[in-house]
Amino acid sequence: MILPDLSSSIAVGALIYWMLLLTIKHVFADFIFQNKWMAMGKDAKTGWALPLLAHCSVHLVMTTLLMLILAPRYWYIGVIDFLIHLAIDRLKGFLVATYDVTNQDRWFWWLIGTDQALHHLTGFGLAIVLAANP
Repeated sequence: MILPDLSSSIAVGALIYWMLLLTIKHVFADFIFQNKWMAMGKDAKTGWALPLLAHCSVHLVMTTLLMLILAPRYWYIGVIDFLIHLAIDRLKGFLVATYDVTNQDRWFWWLIGTDQALHHLTGFGLAIVLAANP
C-alpha cells in the first residue's frame, strides 16, 4: 500500500529527511529558479499556459532528479508534484486574473499564503509516502 494506515507509525527521521529535501527543492524551484516571465505570465489573463508549464516543469525536473538520485523506484513522484503544482498555481492565476488582484490588494497576499501552504502540504504528503515506504 502506498499510503500508510492512519494507525501506523512512520519513522520520524525519514519524515524529517524528506520534508527538508522537498522544502529546499520547493524554495529553489518556486523562488530562485522562477524568473519574472514565469511569475507574472502564469497569472496573466491570456498567454498564461507557457509560463505556467515552464515554472511547473522546473518542479518536475527537480523532483524527478531528486527521486532518481535518492529513491529511483519513486521516479513518478516528480510527475505527481508537477500535476499538483500545476493545479494549485493555475487556480491562483485564474483568481488573480479574473478578479484583477494586484499585490496592493489584501487578497493577493491571502492567495500567495494559501498557494504556499498548499505546496507545503503537498510536500508533507509526498514525504509521508516516501517515509512510509522506504
